[in-house]
Amino acid sequence: MTLLLRVGSVLNASNLKGFLLAVVSSAFIGSSFILKKKGLKRAGAYGERAGSGGYGYLLEPLWWVGMISMIAGEIANFVAYIFAPAVLVTPLGALSIIVSAVLAHFMLNERLQKMGMLGCLLCIVGSTVIVLHAPSEHSLTSVLEIWSLATQPAFLLYTASAVVTSLVLMLHCGPRYGQTNIMVYLAICSLFGSLTVMSIKAIGIAIKLTVEGTNQAVYPETWIFAMVAVTCIVIQLNYLNMALDTFNAATVSPIYYAMFTILTIVASSIMFKDWSGQSASSIASEICGMITVLSGTTILHTTKEPEPPQKAGLTNWEDDWWRL
Repeated sequence: MTLLLRVGSVLNASNLKGFLLAVVSSAFIGSSFILKKKGLKRAGAYGERAGSGGYGYLLEPLWWVGMISMIAGEIANFVAYIFAPAVLVTPLGALSIIVSAVLAHFMLNERLQKMGMLGCLLCIVGSTVIVLHAPSEHSLTSVLEIWSLATQPAFLLYTASAVVTSLVLMLHCGPRYGQTNIMVYLAICSLFGSLTVMSIKAIGIAIKLTVEGTNQAVYPETWIFAMVAVTCIVIQLNYLNMALDTFNAATVSPIYYAMFTILTIVASSIMFKDWSGQSASSIASEICGMITVLSGTTILHTTKEPEPPQKAGLTNWEDDWWRL
């Protein structure tokens, strides 16, 4: 309670709304990882696994419950980006790692070691430091202003680099190393995820301005941002499903979070210049908080038991036997 009061006293009204929405979002998204994982396991027991290109999970109700939970979390996250900068909202995704790790311990029998608990604590501490030193949201008055930020040379270079790298991973590395190297699928998710956040933030601001009386739907740039967001989200979901079906859920979650957070903060710092006007001590505190969070996710990753290999087409009984 004292911590929440401290956070509330430091953050301005806009950032506080973003903070609370980000916390709610993390709870839903952390739960969705586990629900979708259980759905994927059930679907894979009777048909081709998602990691092998199968889509039988679309008929599994539990997977859809997880998807609904993820959608609810993403909506809350979407609104959070309207009120607060990405430097504040994105690191709070560490809370979803904690939710995911704890639920995986009880629902998937993926044991959470004592060092894993330390990792959860580090994630909380690091996120708190970032929140307490987060910059205020810059005031934007038109989607055209956001478009000018998105088309500046530095951000265009970042976008081109992200797309080219993702294509190389999808077309060359994925077929060869995707089933054995977790970084392939998650790098694709994270690169497109950073572009998704930038587009989502632009759309959110456009909606906010429209509600306030300045219609942004008349600008074609608004719809371009929407198309980019939808495309990136579809690619993210596809490769995230493949990662979850192939690797341990409590491993996927922290690595995805770490990569996604770093790339999103880099993208936001380039496009929206989040750190502009902040003192060196505040920026240093945020970086230290980020390092603390990444340390926590690393501990969670290295102390988690590896998931045994799973054969496509196994029945529930055969799958249990294989685990023994």
